[in-house]
Amino acid sequence: MTAYVISQVEILEPEQWERYRQIAAPAIAKFGGRYLVRGADAEVAEADWPAEHVPPQKVIVVEFPSMEALHAWYQSEDYAPALAIRQTAVKRRLIFVRGLDEASAL
Repeated sequence: MTAYVISQVEILEPEQWERYRQIAAPAIAKFGGRYLVRGADAEVAEADWPAEHVPPQKVIVVEFPSMEALHAWYQSEDYAPALAIRQTAVKRRLIFVRGLDEASAL
């Protein structure tokens, strides 16, 4: 069953953010992940989002083949350097969610 990483980021240090992206992308690919949304601006369609959680923050969605693959990536030595850079590069909200399998989607 697929799993997704959904993150909302506010870039604090653009150069560090670029370093993060250069390390994170191959680590994601190594664990079977693929970007569905990468750094898009969000558009609020409904609800009252607090001002600090709407654009100019960016949205990123990454799909993994399973929750196990997602966790393996997040805890991997491949991703660790990017995660360390992330601490100063951006403020981030990050959630992991399971996708629907075809049987339960019907």
